[in-house]
Amino acid sequence: MASTSSISGLASGLDTESIITNLMAIEARPQTLLKRTLSDTQAKADAYRAANTRFDAIRAAAEALTSGSLQAARTASSTSTSVTASATAAAIPGSTVTFDVTSLATKHSLTLAQDFSSTTDPVTVPVFPIKVMSADGSTERATISVPPGASLLDVVTAVNSSSYGLNATVVQLSAGQYRLQIEAKDSGSEKAFSLADADGNPISTIEGTTGRDATLTLAGGQVATSPTNTFQLFTGTSVTVSKVETGVKVSVASDSSALTAKMSALVEAANGALGLIKGYTVSTPGAELARLQGDRGLISLADQVLGAVSSAVGGLGSAAQFGLQLTRDGKLAFDTGKFASALAADPAKVTAMIAGRAESTVDGVTTPAVTGVAQKLAAIATTASNSSTGTITLLAQGRDSLAKDLTNKIDNWTLRLEKRKSVLSAQFNALETALSALKTQSTWLSSQVNQLYNPNKQ
Repeated sequence: MASTSSISGLASGLDTESIITNLMAIEARPQTLLKRTLSDTQAKADAYRAANTRFDAIRAAAEALTSGSLQAARTASSTSTSVTASATAAAIPGSTVTFDVTSLATKHSLTLAQDFSSTTDPVTVPVFPIKVMSADGSTERATISVPPGASLLDVVTAVNSSSYGLNATVVQLSAGQYRLQIEAKDSGSEKAFSLADADGNPISTIEGTTGRDATLTLAGGQVATSPTNTFQLFTGTSVTVSKVETGVKVSVASDSSALTAKMSALVEAANGALGLIKGYTVSTPGAELARLQGDRGLISLADQVLGAVSSAVGGLGSAAQFGLQLTRDGKLAFDTGKFASALAADPAKVTAMIAGRAESTVDGVTTPAVTGVAQKLAAIATTASNSSTGTITLLAQGRDSLAKDLTNKIDNWTLRLEKRKSVLSAQFNALETALSALKTQSTWLSSQVNQLYNPNKQ
């Protein structure tokens, strides 16, 4: 507020500054009430935003439990530690296969029969270029060319940095005795090769490993082959073998651990929202009044969340069948063990109860659509927390708008009170000035009268 110089009590003996302060406190009561209302309004807006955040968490957790995500949760297992298996969303739960690993994939390699005395001297024998041929020598695949004067190490570099599909290395047999070994980069029988000179004549080599495919023998003697040690035995499933053995079994199932984690996240999000609503709308005896005491909008949302879980799911029954139910204190309980058992027993039913299913007709028989628990909760949460039209969003925005209006009124009151204080200060200063003048005049008159009636006056 604007300051005004004061001569408080100089003439009247009154503490006019205290009087003005007390008068202003009375004048400011409407503003004080507005400030209290503003603080309460802002606190309610914050409470609505907190509730909005909780319902958005429900939405995110519920949307993670869509039909597609449930169906995509697959796991593959193997009875052997030397065989690993993985499954994608395309894998079909219940798929299983038993096989024997009869061979592993190998890379084809050859070593030139020619000895070299040095790795750095120019190579003279054999004379490059060398042709890379198919294993039977009928087809040319590539030609290894090196510049004149190249050493054995230069040859290795040329081979390894090319697109021949080969790797070369120098093998030292003894001091001053080196040989060039060439190996296919990839395994499998299709990568086997032979070497020939520029005229197509075979070059003398020492056989290393023969490139071959990995093989599995399945039921009925069927043989599966792969140029690598990885097989795609059935849709969406990859199997990798690492040693020869018999009686290996690979199975695909729904990934109950992933689904359990997603269900737990949804229950946690729902309980977080329910607990927050209770804390904001229900007062504890002996404590301060709840910030949103009795707020019907939030209480209704809590009832909808509880109803989505407690009500029957289409014609499939209650969510309690897979371990989700209400507690006495108005929260959700989730039995992970019961969920895993229900999922293993009837994955299609559990998936439908959680994520719902569309209407379908097979051979003239129509299966009605079902709205799952997660679908219900997602719809409730979206309606509540949508950034534009959400019910809680609009409640928070309403409080924000009211707070803005109250702030403007408080600012107007501040200006009004500053002017009022200025007026009061001026009035009391004028009073003090007038009293001071009167007091001065009174003193002068008294001195004059005393002089008139003073018998000792000369």
